[in-house]
Amino acid sequence: MISVTFPDGASRSFEPGATGLDVARSISPSLAKKTVAMMLDGQMVDAATPIKADAKVEFLNREDPRALELIRHDAAHVLADAVQALFPGTQVTIGPVIENGFYYDFYRAEPFTPEDFAAIEKKMREIVAADKPIQREEWSRDEAVSYFEQHGEAFKVELVEAIPADQKISVYKQGDWLDLCRGPHMPSTGKIGNAFKLMKVAGAYWRGDSSKPMLQRIYATAFARQEDLDAYLKQIQEAERRDHRRLGREMDLFHFQEEGPGTIFWHPKGWTLFQTLIAFMRRRQQAAGYIEVNTPQVLDRALWETSGHWQTYRENMFITKTEDERVFALKPMNCPGHVQIFKNGLKSYRDLPMKIAEFGIVHRYEPSGAIHGMMRVRAFTQDDAHIFCTEDQIMAEAMKINDMVISIYKDFGFDDIVVKLSTRPEKRVGGDEGWDKAEAALKKVLDLLAAQGFKTGINPGEGAFYGPKLEYTLRDAIGREWQCGTTQVDFNLPGRFGAFYIGQDSEKQTPVMIHRAIFGSLERFTGILIEHFAGHLPLWLSPVQAAICTITSDADDYALEIAALARKKGLRVETDLRNEKINYKVRELSLAKIPVLLVVGRKEAADRTVSIRRLGSQAQAFSALDEALASLTLEATPPDLRGA
Repeated sequence: MISVTFPDGASRSFEPGATGLDVARSISPSLAKKTVAMMLDGQMVDAATPIKADAKVEFLNREDPRALELIRHDAAHVLADAVQALFPGTQVTIGPVIENGFYYDFYRAEPFTPEDFAAIEKKMREIVAADKPIQREEWSRDEAVSYFEQHGEAFKVELVEAIPADQKISVYKQGDWLDLCRGPHMPSTGKIGNAFKLMKVAGAYWRGDSSKPMLQRIYATAFARQEDLDAYLKQIQEAERRDHRRLGREMDLFHFQEEGPGTIFWHPKGWTLFQTLIAFMRRRQQAAGYIEVNTPQVLDRALWETSGHWQTYRENMFITKTEDERVFALKPMNCPGHVQIFKNGLKSYRDLPMKIAEFGIVHRYEPSGAIHGMMRVRAFTQDDAHIFCTEDQIMAEAMKINDMVISIYKDFGFDDIVVKLSTRPEKRVGGDEGWDKAEAALKKVLDLLAAQGFKTGINPGEGAFYGPKLEYTLRDAIGREWQCGTTQVDFNLPGRFGAFYIGQDSEKQTPVMIHRAIFGSLERFTGILIEHFAGHLPLWLSPVQAAICTITSDADDYALEIAALARKKGLRVETDLRNEKINYKVRELSLAKIPVLLVVGRKEAADRTVSIRRLGSQAQAFSALDEALASLTLEATPPDLRGA
């Protein structure tokens, strides 16, 4: 007999080989009916998996968050089943679960179009309604190759042949249809439910290789409940309305063009916004004791070999060779340059911590298919900083960084923040003693945040090869998560470059290097802000904070006087003196997301007043000119300066 232990600590005895469903039925028929998978000693497996030895077992129903991946995985199989039923001759390749859904790649002469989706979804619902049992089988390599060759599935044959000889080959059947798959899967197609939707179709090369056949990728999503799907589709719709690329055109902030893939052409208004962010961060960093530096854009290959980037990151670097045969690279990161600055001149333990910051422009090669507006680019600016300190100072400095990160995010309206600690990976450098100290310090920061009510978590084994890190993730106005800030503790890079300081014992010591970013990529953070605020930026961030519009030409001189007074107070304003109706001006300036309109006519000029209209509101407020400008000046003051 074997002993099966349940989450509550209770245990029962069963014959070896009893399946998870057998165990569930012995407890309750309703439990077996609801079970879609089993956690066997912490690993998710099919509910029908035999239990061969003493084990800890937990049963999952489809409402369990962990089951969502199963729902999507099963839905991918049903999608492929439906496509092959409707379009005979279509070859299937792979269909993985991805963030927010899944996709399946098909090989077919005729292209799929969104007009095909209704028929495919209808067929998928028929397969779900049939509640076909999903069963796992193990095949020999020859059996699998023979089957897929007979059925004209050349891509599946290639996948089978790529499976290592010591691994079992498993297929999952649902009715007459089957797929090569490791699993796990739910017991039947009916468990999927009907909360799924096909989203779009795109091209994709087989195995991501442009020399291989072009496939057609159908993207889809699925959820356990219809209300979850509805909420997601609403979020997608809202995200399209807030798309920073569309708003960037409407607000005249920037543009992209093919001659500079993955790079941004900043327009005057966009550059003003960008520089406002840099000025804000510069003030915050100076107040926190950081010294700003600047390092070269192009550096010799030898430096990148010493840092390790040439060996581990070369495919992401832009390389150039000069007439004298020297090889250089555009910097993908700022850290090696900062180590050079630390090394320039003798440092003592009294100089630590030394905090170096740079708004450093870096270049990283991203595949053309991965580039996405400002969110994923090839050239971007980091609010990068590196703190050189002793091991004893790690905890205190990490806490200071944390307080600064949280404070800055709140200044931008981000209160829903998740902080996760990524711990040591299997492949790493440095001794365990240093790792223990670094992880312990960051874990204390994490525990303090949890005690303060922040959402926290652990990413086991997800640290950098040189040290553990804290990752800060923001949730925007429509519920999307953006990982921005990081605090990484590095025991590796300073030593590789021979950096040292003179310790209290008058001996050379290698400093610890803490990598810190808050915005991360300023370009990406700008895109996040545009979408978070749907273009309705706070007054202090708005490139144009107010527009002075005239109702009649009689008020032109008054409008120009207002603009001059506003600029003296530091406000960024424009005038609109065109011979157009005021309603036309209001509509056009509202589309450009100008937050405040000061409307003036003959009466306002005579009384020295203004009519104030706010973006997104039909209401008008009337105010004396001096009071209006004083109020706007206060509102336009950046949050870090309001106290002063």
